[in-house]
Amino acid sequence: MPPPTVSFISLGCPKNLVDSEKMLGLLAESGCGIVGDGGAADVVVVNTCGFLEASRDEAIEILREAAAQKRDGEIKRLVVAGCLVQRDGQRLLEAVPEIDALVGVNNRADIVRAVTDKTSKSLKIEKSKNRKDDGRTIFLGEYHPSSWTGANKSDRTRLRLTPSHYAYLRMSEGCNQKCTFCTIPSIRGPMHCKPVDEIMAEARELIADGAVELNLIGQDTTSYGQDIKYAPGLAGLLREMNTLDGVRWIRLMYAYPSDFTDEMIDAIADCEKIAKYIDIPLQHISDRVLKAMYRRVTRRETELLLDKLRRRIPGVAIRTTFISGFPGETDADHAELCEFVRGFGFDAMGVFPYSSESGTPAHRMKGAIPPETIAARVDALMCVQQEVAFARAAAMKGRTLEVMIDGFGREGVYPARHEGQAPEVDSTVFVEGGEFDPGQFVQVRCTGSRAYDLIARPVTQGLPILSM
Repeated sequence: MPPPTVSFISLGCPKNLVDSEKMLGLLAESGCGIVGDGGAADVVVVNTCGFLEASRDEAIEILREAAAQKRDGEIKRLVVAGCLVQRDGQRLLEAVPEIDALVGVNNRADIVRAVTDKTSKSLKIEKSKNRKDDGRTIFLGEYHPSSWTGANKSDRTRLRLTPSHYAYLRMSEGCNQKCTFCTIPSIRGPMHCKPVDEIMAEARELIADGAVELNLIGQDTTSYGQDIKYAPGLAGLLREMNTLDGVRWIRLMYAYPSDFTDEMIDAIADCEKIAKYIDIPLQHISDRVLKAMYRRVTRRETELLLDKLRRRIPGVAIRTTFISGFPGETDADHAELCEFVRGFGFDAMGVFPYSSESGTPAHRMKGAIPPETIAARVDALMCVQQEVAFARAAAMKGRTLEVMIDGFGREGVYPARHEGQAPEVDSTVFVEGGEFDPGQFVQVRCTGSRAYDLIARPVTQGLPILSM
């Protein structure tokens, strides 16, 4: 019997996307045919996110749609992987009985067995369960140092879902921070970092595959190296990566503020290939709320760090995220956060409404905020940021900068990004005039703005590029 054809649905964050790409690579190596969106397939695989209630609801809706396809005979098998499997396990089988197999985040190497139903009774996975209940296969194990090896550790030989010119490079998995609102440690385990040589090998593979931008990801990138006793830490890794040939931008995502050292700042400032861009989720600014979140940083320390980043890294773009409506957050706490956002002027910002997740310390806290109040606070905070972002975009008129074409043009207009814009989450530069290819770097002059986005036209080669 020939290997099955597989349709793959990837949900959630870039870290989950890397898992999806690795599982797709394993399936392709096994001989499975990978089917694009909307194509007929034997098996549907859904790689789920289980971080927040909204993401779980989205996953369940998609799984029920796939279950209907199975009942109608359109597909033969339904496999579910990822964070929601690790978090909810057996309850998923109860919610969607049509599921044939579950693959947890620590057992992604078993995706081929789950898809092809070639499960060996002698298979042994340390501290994991591998069993069949009513014909359904379950690969669900907790993180253990000996289990994060081989295909469970390396992200090489992926079948990428991102455009060829940029890629996500995961430097670590899990987290040792103990934020009271977060489920990541219980789902993904403690922090475990890839060795530098493995990261460099993956980077070279991605570059050879066409990537000119690498986005470094992990639950907590600033703590890199602690578990593997790599003394140079993130600063050493960035300097090592700066020696790579063929890459233009290496972007740092998900930096934890309490662990941001002077050595890291110097590395970003000194290394020409390290993008002058930092994604640093702050979550709040009120000392009282930060303490309840167990963020291990104060407002004063946050302000000193942000000031240092701007002083020592000329032109740096700083992106952050906040949580609005955390238990016990008062009107005064919210007002303090709004004024802070207005005063600092972040280059980009996102806001999450607080989601009470069972099993977290915050779930047991008193002072729950009504949903309608949370929604109003999210809107108010985003309105403040909108004023900041629109003003920053308007001020870019007349500036000359370098952009990377990010996609194919439509009616002569090409989406692009400058160094201070990350893929998928930040605003866009729309380049009018000329013909370009994705991944091409072009000098442009900003001619205006449209809300968060910039409008630009190409300029003569050789014109000086102004700093951001």
